Amino acid sequence: MRLAARWLSVALGAGLLSVPLTAGAMATPAAATRPPTAPAAAPCIKHPDAVGARGGKHSRLDGNEISPARAAAMERKFTAALAAKGLSRRTATRLGASASLVAPRVAAEAFAPTTVPVYVHVISDGTRGKVTDDQIAQQIKVLNWAYRFTGLSYRLAGSETTVNASWYDVGQGSPEERQMKTALRKGGAGTLNIYTAKPKAGLLGWATFPSSYRSSPAMDGVVVLDESLPGGSATNYNQGDTGTHEVGHWVGLYHTFQGGCAGPGDYVSDTAPEASPAFECPVGRDICTAPGTDPIRNFMDYTYDSCMDSFSSGQVSRLQAQWAAYRT
Repeated sequence: MRLAARWLSVALGAGLLSVPLTAGAMATPAAATRPPTAPAAAPCIKHPDAVGARGGKHSRLDGNEISPARAAAMERKFTAALAAKGLSRRTATRLGASASLVAPRVAAEAFAPTTVPVYVHVISDGTRGKVTDDQIAQQIKVLNWAYRFTGLSYRLAGSETTVNASWYDVGQGSPEERQMKTALRKGGAGTLNIYTAKPKAGLLGWATFPSSYRSSPAMDGVVVLDESLPGGSATNYNQGDTGTHEVGHWVGLYHTFQGGCAGPGDYVSDTAPEASPAFECPVGRDICTAPGTDPIRNFMDYTYDSCMDSFSSGQVSRLQAQWAAYRT
């Protein structure tokens, strides 16, 4: 059924922000279904002590865990970038936290619904790393489903396969990563480049933050484990939400457990404080004394793909502000 588009003004304690969405879309986000072409979801596992647990031979680990000091420095840079465009931030209170943080306030006209061109670079060693066109198409569908309330949509602009064994087993920050991205990356700040490969150190992937584009545009993009694409062989992590998670970093979101229980955490006012990442799907997990159970179903935690289903309104506000600051 075709739904008429409308605008919802979301009050976040950080000003009003206009977000495009479909009628009734925000009412029951947890009950929404994944794209019908995506693999069937495995059942969530109740595991209240799942911190540090491993899901099969893979775990939800990525290369974007940063220190509170680095996050604070990035926030100062973010404030300056907004100010340079005539936008501002003001203090808001994080859900359940006594400390205050700065959350973005962006005029409605500063962000317009945007279709992001996506280039997928499939890296293979000649034997491993094969990804089908259908898997790529399904990954784009997964991104569009996950980001359907954010004002961002994704369009496949092109894909290619490159056979290079040293690039396939790629390490974050390695010379091989730089060589690969320098040779293959396409487009500007608002173009998403996804590289599928076999990341070293057991990582499912990593991404660059928007604030790093200006100083290192060639490195901008997302690297994901090829087996994490829809239909891949990464048990519990093969519905495409590694891509969703890493693109979340690419549009400026931190992990939900950033900074732990105290302080500004992930710099979003409506994600409950979380002391450490959640693995598997530990329903009811609550390891901070502040109110609110851990946001285990949020795309920016570390749970199974089948457990993830949402971004918060505050995260939508933040990613739109990051886009306005860095990617327009």
